[in-house]
Amino acid sequence: MSTPKVTLERPLAKPPLPTLIWRHVELRVRKATSSMRALPDFVIAGAQKCGTSSMHQYFLQHPCLLPASIKEVHFFDGGLDPNWDKYAEGETLYRSYFPLRSRVNRKNALCFEASPDYIFNPVAAERMAQIIPNAKIVVLLRDPVERAISHYFHERRRGRETECIEIAFARENERLAVPMEQRAYKDTVFINQSYKLRGRYAEQLELLYRHFPVENVLVIESEAFFEEPMTSLEQVLAFVGMESFPVTIDVKPTGKGANRTEVPNSIRDHLSDYFSEPNEALADLLGRRFRWM
Repeated sequence: MSTPKVTLERPLAKPPLPTLIWRHVELRVRKATSSMRALPDFVIAGAQKCGTSSMHQYFLQHPCLLPASIKEVHFFDGGLDPNWDKYAEGETLYRSYFPLRSRVNRKNALCFEASPDYIFNPVAAERMAQIIPNAKIVVLLRDPVERAISHYFHERRRGRETECIEIAFARENERLAVPMEQRAYKDTVFINQSYKLRGRYAEQLELLYRHFPVENVLVIESEAFFEEPMTSLEQVLAFVGMESFPVTIDVKPTGKGANRTEVPNSIRDHLSDYFSEPNEALADLLGRRFRWM
């Protein structure tokens, strides 16, 4: 069974000019037909480095789940390009990323997207509620210690972090002070160097719950998903009202970095202390505990 072709919006290498021209033309055509296009039935909203890429890839193999035309739409967070505010372009742009309703109806399908910054961005939940108020929201949460470390090496791999891990974590509050004070949530520092802040999950979920009913939000422990992906995938399918996979699928993990090195115990101890209270707040909010709490 072939899977839909989904492209990264911001590849590491700049694509050739003909590709850029084609993407521009395609986007114009999609925007011109936006009124005929569907909106997503569910959104994988994060968190970053918690398995969202793998879940997205697995769902591409379901014949009745239709993805957005790019891997991460990043509409409700305004997008990753500091010079382009996607949200300012409105619903027409957002719809342009999704299939035509006629195709969705013909296949009796559901549409979805996965943008891992939605759970973290302070304005995304309210924006989502305005355009897709009935959507189901799926959130993956990983041990925030491991998430922060993985995030750090992700930024090193892409050349956006030059400090050693000790200094990067120690300077986080200092680095984020200005963009947070200015509510500059598209600032690249806020997006790329928020290693510890992103792991304060309870605060992010509380904001999401202000705009979406609790019953419309499914929170999954990433470690359980990593260990038994099919169990978590079936849980999501039941949550969104879709039948099981008709065939066996490939559940090889994606998005794993190759540049990770050993991290000093002092770093893990620092992170464990930092996340102790936020993890307790998360346990109280969810009424259950994950293995890393």
